[in-house]
Amino acid sequence: MENKGALSGIKVIDLSRLLPGPYCSMILADHGARVIALEDKRYKAEGLFLSTVYRNKEHVTLNLKSEQGKKIFFELAKDADVVMEGFRPGVVEKLGVDYKTLSAINPKVVYCSITGYGQDGPFKNIAGHDANYLSYSGVLNLIGAEDRPPSIPGVQIADIAGGGIYGALGILLALVARQRTGKGQYIDISMTDCMVSLQPVLLMFYKLLGMVPERSQTMLSHRYACYSTYETKDGRFLSVGAVENRFWSRLCELLDLPADFVMLQYDEARREEIHAKLAEVFKQKTLAQWEAMLGQEDVCVAPIKNLPEVLDLPLFRERGVVQEMDDGKGGKVTAINTPVKLSDTPGGLRTPPINFGDSTDNVLAELGYSAEEIAKLRQENVV
Repeated sequence: MENKGALSGIKVIDLSRLLPGPYCSMILADHGARVIALEDKRYKAEGLFLSTVYRNKEHVTLNLKSEQGKKIFFELAKDADVVMEGFRPGVVEKLGVDYKTLSAINPKVVYCSITGYGQDGPFKNIAGHDANYLSYSGVLNLIGAEDRPPSIPGVQIADIAGGGIYGALGILLALVARQRTGKGQYIDISMTDCMVSLQPVLLMFYKLLGMVPERSQTMLSHRYACYSTYETKDGRFLSVGAVENRFWSRLCELLDLPADFVMLQYDEARREEIHAKLAEVFKQKTLAQWEAMLGQEDVCVAPIKNLPEVLDLPLFRERGVVQEMDDGKGGKVTAINTPVKLSDTPGGLRTPPINFGDSTDNVLAELGYSAEEIAKLRQENVV
């Protein structure tokens, strides 16, 4: 029997847009769920449709502010396993497509809302983006050099890890619970809450030592030479993550560092001296030379790659994390495959990224609408 993924048979209606919700539903789609994304066509002109998170999905244009659009939503959602949305709190209630309304029709539905600050609390109506969620959670304060302002990371950590991955986790937990109870439930995902949850190590040190985490001054963020980044002769960079003394000891040996550095790994009095020495040593060779010398050694040293290098790296090519897929136009496109590898029901790249609204006619026809009725819905700006 052809494998269709661990979530084969699960139907997801996704009302979200931009990155957090669509990334979440991409995870579900990669593992076999049927995901139908519904989005008002007025958003098309904004240019914020991220095609890379719309593989394995269908996309329908739908105006939920119209009565006919709302009717179509309920036709699609009446047998859905999951409904997702990413509006500000209260919007789905105003539209009449909220969990309370839908669960009265479909008690088994799992309904997930992804927002910046959650469905309740004093911040629920405040606008925000990834940098803001990282700021309130304290995570942004820890990123960057100690003598410079906090640095906004180049990937959307709160959107992807908070909204996307935690959202998918919440949905899967609710689906497992439904197997026991027969009932769906409501999921409230705050991306800021999720970012606070990323700090258990910092919390432990704060409780034990009273140490307030500071930028580039925590144990695992540049304070010690054994866990830091260094510039190479050719202006590239590498990372050292030799936390355990056995790795640090071997690195000191290979770099011909003073013997006493081995036992001074976490020494406060000499940490700056040791850091400066490693910085001096690593500038003596190019990144490629260091990679050739240290890449296969047990020292926890890695070259810091850029995106084109990552896409060509055998590490990811051989594991199928980066691969080519059909672009739907007779060509190929490079894609980042699902990193979750299941032995019996693996996820994968089945269909190319869908264009905005491309599934509208097919999905409406499946609901029983004729070509003439679809044309009328389009004329009335329902779809």
